Amino acid sequence: MAPYMPLGGDGYSNEQEATATCFCGTVQIVVPLAGEALIDTFICHCADCRKITASMFASGFIVTDAALKHTRGEDKLTKYARSAQIASGNTVTNFFCSVCGTLMYRRSSGFPGVSAPRIGTVDDFGLHGTKLKPRIEQFGRDWVGWCKGGEGVEQSVGNFYGGEQGKAE
Repeated sequence: MAPYMPLGGDGYSNEQEATATCFCGTVQIVVPLAGEALIDTFICHCADCRKITASMFASGFIVTDAALKHTRGEDKLTKYARSAQIASGNTVTNFFCSVCGTLMYRRSSGFPGVSAPRIGTVDDFGLHGTKLKPRIEQFGRDWVGWCKGGEGVEQSVGNFYGGEQGKAE
């Protein structure tokens, strides 16, 4: 399948990796699409994800820090860390483009050595529904009534990686 990159720019994708770029193009990273470096894909409805994205849920994926490469703009990332109101009590550090404000990825003190980029930042939109299609959906207890979960996505009431688990209602 040919890449689908509606925003142009200098992004690319292949079987092993793809670029992810902020809204203004200042920050670009390369993320893995295969192997052990791509750990998982998810949708999250927790209060923290809702607030940080200004939406009803977040969609992201988990990669090893060793596989996440900065191709430009790393010096333009602004960090914001928070532990208050994070359900796990971990400190979560958010990495934003300081020019346009795009959230590029997050890191949690509870999961050292990994980052969680946002699916929407990946330049090849074709990957959003294929290689990066969310596998799990967490914090289902916080869904809004009009959002009943992703088709074919494993669902959890709490945090899939620890804490409350179970089928969302």
